[in-house]
Amino acid sequence: MSRPTIAAVARAAGVSVASVSRVLNGLPATGEMTERVRRAVQELGYVPDARARSLKVGRTFQLTLAVADVGNPVYVTMMRAVEEVVSAAGYRLVVTTTGRDVVDEVALVRGMARGYADGLVISPLRVDDDLIKSIRECEVPVVVAGNVPARAGVDTVRANSPKGIRLAVDHLVARGRRRIAFLNGPADTVPGTARAKGFADALKAHDLHPAATAEAADFTFPAGRAAAPRLPAAGKLDAVICANDLLAVGVMHELAANGLRVPEDVAVVGMDDSELAEQSFPPLTSVNLGSAERGRRAAELLLARIEDSTRTPRRIVVQPSLSVRRSTP
Repeated sequence: MSRPTIAAVARAAGVSVASVSRVLNGLPATGEMTERVRRAVQELGYVPDARARSLKVGRTFQLTLAVADVGNPVYVTMMRAVEEVVSAAGYRLVVTTTGRDVVDEVALVRGMARGYADGLVISPLRVDDDLIKSIRECEVPVVVAGNVPARAGVDTVRANSPKGIRLAVDHLVARGRRRIAFLNGPADTVPGTARAKGFADALKAHDLHPAATAEAADFTFPAGRAAAPRLPAAGKLDAVICANDLLAVGVMHELAANGLRVPEDVAVVGMDDSELAEQSFPPLTSVNLGSAERGRRAAELLLARIEDSTRTPRRIVVQPSLSVRRSTP
């Protein structure tokens, strides 16, 4: 059987070949036209010739998402949201890691000049002037899922982490917890800096002092278990807020290993509200930082930037919410 052609798709959809091309290339089209073309593509099993398409329009129709840790559930959620948006526009998504060093992040951005993708969504752990410079000079559009200075002149989507910490502290105080500790990831990272400041400000608003603060080596489950012994014993604290869910679950495992109960002895709150929060035992109260919404908005900004490189950069802030589960009373 011969391979379906774009002309066959046009005939099946009852539209012109140009209209099919517009839809497949992710260009503006009416909802009705888009639906007719997509239905015809599915019925015929049409697969575009990616090589010919790329040569014709000067695009790879491939986009890159770069995150610090592809195994972190929050990045998996973000990846799914980005992929849903870009695939609907006719792009493939390639996921890669930035590495934990800003030098690796810079190298990744500069590597975009090799032309293997039409744009990049990057979620950097660390930001410095070299990274900002490389983003500004990048030969393809870049959207940052994170916080960079406004002077970078780049589209950004970030979470309001300080407000999220405030929601967690307010919740614990309302439940009668006063001796609250904070377990952060590396403080020199973008999320580490924002969440540390948020914790200090939230306690000050309640006229409280931290029961303790500790810094894990990374934002991972093993790092959470390893850092937990640096927190005070139960009785000297009655709650712990952790900078993400992986750290929080690590802390809960360490508490259980020492015969302590969550939440009876120590309440625990995480951040990200990932799938892990619902799967942990007990289920983890966690701050939802809108990872899916951030991924979706970042993908939309990238597609808009690809179509119009002159548009004014946007800075979007996604607001948090608190998902209360059994790890807090």
